[in-house]
Amino acid sequence: MANKVVTFGEIMMRLTPPNYLRIVQAESFDVTYGGGEANVAVSLANYGEEAYFVTKVPDNPVGQAAVNHLRRYGVRTDYVVRGGERLGIYFNEIGASQRPSLVVYDRKYSAISGAKPEEFDWERILIGARWFHFTGITPALGDNLAQACLDAVKTAKKLGVTVSCDLNYRKKLWSPEKAREVMTALMEYVDVAIGNEEDAEKVFGIKAASSDVTKGVLNEEGYREVASQLLEKFSLKGVAITLRESFSAFDNGWSGLYYDGKEFYKSRRYEIHIVDRVGGGDAFAGGLIYALVNGYSPQDAVEFAAAASCLKHSIVGDFNHVTLSEVKNLMKGDASGRVQR
Repeated sequence: MANKVVTFGEIMMRLTPPNYLRIVQAESFDVTYGGGEANVAVSLANYGEEAYFVTKVPDNPVGQAAVNHLRRYGVRTDYVVRGGERLGIYFNEIGASQRPSLVVYDRKYSAISGAKPEEFDWERILIGARWFHFTGITPALGDNLAQACLDAVKTAKKLGVTVSCDLNYRKKLWSPEKAREVMTALMEYVDVAIGNEEDAEKVFGIKAASSDVTKGVLNEEGYREVASQLLEKFSLKGVAITLRESFSAFDNGWSGLYYDGKEFYKSRRYEIHIVDRVGGGDAFAGGLIYALVNGYSPQDAVEFAAAASCLKHSIVGDFNHVTLSEVKNLMKGDASGRVQR
């Protein structure tokens, strides 16, 4: 029987110049849709779960296009609110070689950023749910969204729903001081936290010692300390940390770490050649949620999450269009890349 999982956040229109063009060169853009929590919902729907995405979109054809895009991949949109001014947009310039990718946001006054907390009936939305997921992006959109997130996690806790949060610090949305204030209040209700080295440092001042992922220097012991401090600070049940080593826009090392308060579990390390890295962290979160809600062991859970995210880096767009069997095959070590006949 499928598990009901609810995610909450913003979905945006993504505009990407084709063929590695820069934004200033572009005469056309490829259109798709995405957003942190929406990306997680698509992963879970792909794996057969009853995934719901909650947001607010404008009551016009552009808002409907975003909703249709989610429905296309099996995500339930029953609780999407209609209204507001516009759908947020982001431009994604895909990097190459030593030129990094670039994101330019055009999301001010988006429908979700103007949503009122009372527009979301969390008692109705979360009834029967096993899991609720949000990211640090959503409360960064305004005090109203921070309150909506707080209402959601309080309701989830009352109903016995497991809560996860991907810290996802975005410096273009808020300051470290504001992030720390808001996220500290929300983390009181979180069971599983997901993040990377920048998230932990910028939001909570917890730094991985002696690591510089931009130079390929990864001190695993430092990240274990980060996970331990996060779990103890917020009385969490688990902490997952993604470990990305960036050698170029194309080539990264990728692995994951999970700490349950007793043991540390490290996934295998993948050397990935990137097609599109946007949504890679969300694919990890979606994989981890799927594994944990289905009773995987901590080791298998972080292996599933890392494998799912590894595969996402080979797929254009925000969403991770992979199947359960494809992730499981990679977990087993089938990474030959041979044509499947």
